[in-house]
Amino acid sequence: MESKSTGRFSLGRQSSLAPERRSDDRELPGTVEPPIRLMYLANEGDVTGIEELLDSGTDVNFREIDGRTALHVAACQGRAEVVELLLKRGAEVDPTDRWGSTPLADAIYYKNTDVIKLLEKHGAKPPMAPMHVQNAREVPEYEIGPKELDFTNSVDITKGTFRIALWRGTQVAVKKLGEDVLTDEDKVRAFRDELALLQKIRHPNVVQFLGAVTQSTPMMIVTEYLPKGDLRAFLKRKGALSPTLAVKFALDIARGMNYLHEHKPEAIIHRDLEPSNILRDDSGHLKVADFDVSKILKLTKTVKEDRPLTCQDTSCRYVAPEVFLNKEYDTKVDVFSFALILQEMIEGQPPFSTKHEDEVPKYYAAKERPSFRAPMKIYSHGLKELIEECWNENPARRPTFKQIIDRLSSIYSHLYQKKRWKVKPLKCFQNLEAFFRKDHSDPSSRDGTSHSTT
Repeated sequence: MESKSTGRFSLGRQSSLAPERRSDDRELPGTVEPPIRLMYLANEGDVTGIEELLDSGTDVNFREIDGRTALHVAACQGRAEVVELLLKRGAEVDPTDRWGSTPLADAIYYKNTDVIKLLEKHGAKPPMAPMHVQNAREVPEYEIGPKELDFTNSVDITKGTFRIALWRGTQVAVKKLGEDVLTDEDKVRAFRDELALLQKIRHPNVVQFLGAVTQSTPMMIVTEYLPKGDLRAFLKRKGALSPTLAVKFALDIARGMNYLHEHKPEAIIHRDLEPSNILRDDSGHLKVADFDVSKILKLTKTVKEDRPLTCQDTSCRYVAPEVFLNKEYDTKVDVFSFALILQEMIEGQPPFSTKHEDEVPKYYAAKERPSFRAPMKIYSHGLKELIEECWNENPARRPTFKQIIDRLSSIYSHLYQKKRWKVKPLKCFQNLEAFFRKDHSDPSSRDGTSHSTT
């Protein structure tokens, strides 16, 4: 029969789902009854002491007043040897405490990897996904069963956020949500928001959303896989791009962003537009990706971050000053980031490349911008002026992406014509030279009659 303590026994680490306690009232062993002593020894990792208690008849599944067992305690503390011993001696692998937390959930919360593997080996069930629904009819249409995804020979791609997997015979990119999502309401909310957004967008210059795993853990987002990688890796390999290619790429980005900003009925702000979030497809075109910090403009025309920005949340090298200063902002923050990317493609190096990333937003806030080091002829046809307008200090003076597309199209047309006329006359002269060489050096050419030069 299951025994229960008559008093609470506080330990160094509490249940992953319990509210924060104000103090640690840990009791000392010696004067406490054996079941409570078992909890203490599990906390301390005393394998020998635990064996003696269990040999003397102490219940391995004893629960204290909060419904916690010695296995809960050992899982919290990361005591793998104790966990293994308790399981061998008949401990229930998935008991729940008064808050609904299991030993596995506690081990995941405290990131005790060895304990997690041990519990899973003995059949512990993963915690319920935060988006799990009770009624099967409420399962989202985009739901993908985790067993459909084959991670054999899987590797990290882009920033390490995504991994390659096979889904129904097709390679896809899978973003796995960390186990800390299970206990972080803000991250669960961000995941829900990202899914709500991804369902709405379909455009050739935006990465295609295929589905998600929401009814089990780990939760995942599945998108199309673009084997050519991201723009950051491309620029690292290639360095400065030709003006024609830079403008061609810029048009791809601008078209994707214009679609997001013009989305009806709610505009979408990307808010983390930077080279590693822009992917290349098989044809060499670019697609905007990664919407985990994106914002949907619903009733208001501006938004504001809930807390000050940190460079762990985003790439600070491309962030607009109004975001860094925690002011209200709108779609024009993406235009600012776009200007920096366009200039980087031409210059061949990131903005303020010699500065530490944490310092860069301070330069933007102080109205400083990256220098134009490439020859000015490369920035011809209004390209330099467009970049300067896009990173204007006043967001209202920055152009929209619709305006940017019009101007880039005109610039691209000029550059393309210039490039074509550089090649075609040369080819023409080469053909003419060959003609004269053939007619005058070969007497038997054309009609076989010798031609005199007199």
